[in-house]
Amino acid sequence: MTSAVGPDYRHISKEAVPGGVLDLGAARLKWYVLAPDDRRVTDAVARDAQDFLRKAQADERLGLGDDLGFVILHRCGDSFYFLLLSVWRGANELWEAVYYRDAGMSGFAPFDAAYPASGVRPTFCVWEMGIVAAESMAWTQYLRSSRTDDDRRIWAETCFAGTV
Repeated sequence: MTSAVGPDYRHISKEAVPGGVLDLGAARLKWYVLAPDDRRVTDAVARDAQDFLRKAQADERLGLGDDLGFVILHRCGDSFYFLLLSVWRGANELWEAVYYRDAGMSGFAPFDAAYPASGVRPTFCVWEMGIVAAESMAWTQYLRSSRTDDDRRIWAETCFAGTV
């Protein structure tokens, strides 16, 4: 046993479902929903998440230009969701903004984790890493290409779907 995993923890599978490309101005973001098979993300929550991102981009709070990346809407519990916005910058770096929504909240808000600025901090969970790993491979393929419009189309169409 290790302190990284408590004795009562039981790991479940979740389904990663791609949902096309979300255009936010010039930014193009692949859309993913991640949830247990028996507790899917409702259309209303997904719509709220996309509307939140559209408004934040229109209000210039996201700082996106012509970025390429992906979004994961992750149902973490009965009412808790993470909205993870990831964009590729500096050619090979993944930059992230994290938002959340919980019971009693009217919408999504920035997630300012209660962790110190120094030392190790959480990034992606094991379920999210399935999508991140696939996106890393798709981005690497794009970087090795001529990066034409056709190559961007291929990148946008290369998505992960499956059990994580």
